[in-house]
Amino acid sequence: MLGQPIAHSLSPLLHRAAYAALGLNSWTYEAIECDESQLAGLVAASGDDVVGYSCTMPLKRTVLQVADAVSEKAAAIGAANTLLRVDQDWYADNTDWIGIQNALAERGISARGNVVLLGAGGTAQAALAALTEAETVTVLVREPARALALRDTADRLDVPIAVVRLDGGDSEDAWLRQADLIISTLPAGAADPLARRVWSSSQALLDAIYHPWPTQLARAMTEAGASVVGGADLLLHQAARQVELMTGNAAPIPAMRAALPESGLAAEL
Repeated sequence: MLGQPIAHSLSPLLHRAAYAALGLNSWTYEAIECDESQLAGLVAASGDDVVGYSCTMPLKRTVLQVADAVSEKAAAIGAANTLLRVDQDWYADNTDWIGIQNALAERGISARGNVVLLGAGGTAQAALAALTEAETVTVLVREPARALALRDTADRLDVPIAVVRLDGGDSEDAWLRQADLIISTLPAGAADPLARRVWSSSQALLDAIYHPWPTQLARAMTEAGASVVGGADLLLHQAARQVELMTGNAAPIPAMRAALPESGLAAEL
């Protein structure tokens, strides 16, 4: 696994648990500190025994430049989190969106209704790939001018979006009240003010935050009877897809889930 910083990463636990469950006793998975300037050199120097890399921040866009080929979905999203060796070439893919899609599906949460997406960063871009069948997608951001990359992703995925300022006003409140699903990609604490709103048991939340958990928003919506999915589930399912890509085997999800700490504080999107 490549990224910086990565000392907190739970990905090694997930992948090692998967390899053990699959009987791949000679396989290893290590966390390696790597920034954007080091990525190309590290990949070029990879030994023949390297099957692939997981890549987290700040490498997800740089991966596209290093790869010899890029999956259609990763190109549309504008970021990748996986590098695979295919023959002698390096192939970039994105499993973050699958993590979001499968985490929702596991809880029986539909992504086909009215969706509010909080934030416009890389995780929000991946989320759009899981929302191609949504009835509406409204993006709430503190500074709409910073949503240009997200707009480009939406165009490439053919997902119409409306961008609204996240400022605590009446317009924001109206969008949140009519949302069937809210996906928060905001940094820790940024969505806390939304916890004071009145939520409904008919709504659902996917919050990508890893710490603290539950977030104030997640706690408030849980108390209202809403369905809530946290960052641990996202990490689990995106890692499961990586395991499938790297090993060619179905991911042993129960064994991987059992490897997560009981706190479930995990997300690297």
